[in-house]
Amino acid sequence: MGKDTGFLELDRRERDYLDPKERLNNYREFVVQPSDEVLSSQASRCMDCGIPYCHNGCPVNNMIPDWNHLVYENDWKNALDVLHSTNNFPEFTGRICPAPCEASCTLNIVDQPVTIKSIEAAIIDRGWDEGWVTPQIPEKKTGKSVAVIGSGPAGMACAQQLARAGHSVTLFEKSDRIGGLLRYGIPDFKMEKHLISRRCLQMEAEGVELRTSKEVGVDVSFQSLQENFDAVVLSGGAEDARALSIPGAEMPGVRLAMEFLTQQNKRNAGDEELRAAPRGSLLATGKHVVVIGGGDTGSDCVGTSNRQGAASVTQLEIMPKPPKKEDKAMTWPDWPLKLRTSSSHEEGVDRDWAVLTKRVIGDGETITGLECARVEWVDGKMQEIDGSTFTIKADLILLAMGFVGPKKAGLLEQAGVELTDRGNVDADTQNYATSKPNVFACGDMRRGQSLVVWAIREGRQCARSVDEALMGVSELPR
Repeated sequence: MGKDTGFLELDRRERDYLDPKERLNNYREFVVQPSDEVLSSQASRCMDCGIPYCHNGCPVNNMIPDWNHLVYENDWKNALDVLHSTNNFPEFTGRICPAPCEASCTLNIVDQPVTIKSIEAAIIDRGWDEGWVTPQIPEKKTGKSVAVIGSGPAGMACAQQLARAGHSVTLFEKSDRIGGLLRYGIPDFKMEKHLISRRCLQMEAEGVELRTSKEVGVDVSFQSLQENFDAVVLSGGAEDARALSIPGAEMPGVRLAMEFLTQQNKRNAGDEELRAAPRGSLLATGKHVVVIGGGDTGSDCVGTSNRQGAASVTQLEIMPKPPKKEDKAMTWPDWPLKLRTSSSHEEGVDRDWAVLTKRVIGDGETITGLECARVEWVDGKMQEIDGSTFTIKADLILLAMGFVGPKKAGLLEQAGVELTDRGNVDADTQNYATSKPNVFACGDMRRGQSLVVWAIREGRQCARSVDEALMGVSELPR
């Protein structure tokens, strides 16, 4: 692998960020990629470890040692081909994936892992700059048609793979633009949306028909798709947000994180101010913001609130504060539990752990605070600490507590597919087939809230299953 002693001679060097004072003035990406020379030297740290455990951590089965070696050899074109062989959209994963591959890196046992995510992003960005990313148009059409419902990363990957197999594919999206929560749930400062738009142009050139502002189950009946297509793929998201069930949570100042993030992304896209939004325009400007939920979505709310000019931002998490460093002997090669500080956290936020929310304080129209209490976890059970009640000043409370599954009204009601005990569409990972003939499911609608890498993996595998069901055999990769 590259330089045999690279991991002994070189320390890990990550990408740099623009200074917070500079990046908080806009919504543009602020990552500064290293030079080609630095990336080549970082790629040389990839060990000849025999069993590359990074494969264990990567859901899309990226051949990481292979393209690390090619980058070390300055063979960027072939590195791109290897990267694309397993991942349709590495510019997405190279920006917003948490990189479980790096946690699984063999070098991570005793040192710092290889900068896999940085190298991945550099390969695909170089590919677009050089004009190497072009439409892959099938040599012949199969005469079969497939409707893919939901244009997040699972739906995009599935649709693209099926089009490349020669099928006529129509991708349905209820929003006005392709991308699902990838477009409207991820802030632009983490991933600018022109990256999605140029992939849409590639997919259209490959034969995918994109139909936006068409919600299946509302604007288009599911039955009509069954009648007009040979197969249907359910690839929507897990959009049923977990609710905050405490007194006062019904007040206007308590809002869902996705509503908040979506509105700002629409503003960034040039849309007019959202007067027609169900609950009005939503801004954190000048407000004391409390974000409930300590995950990535909560972090995105922190970064967006600071860019909007919030007076203060506080982020609460009900679980105890994780350790600063993981116990690698106990967790490697699995994803470790440890304290993670995002770029948004570094821009300014008060974080608090083991906090239970008890009551939203306000007059029914305007909120003024949030009553909380400290909790401790004993044998996996949460217990409120007596006398620990306290109040946080709040003008706006954003709920980023995750999702409980796909919404049932409309599409799933009409589809009539069986659901799991958790409310997701019931389909296995071998055939991705639902309980209805020629109806398949993949992504968050099937597995529940998850990562972009899992969505792309399932979209690709589902495409192969659909192709095999329609044609008897399939040459699509699994």
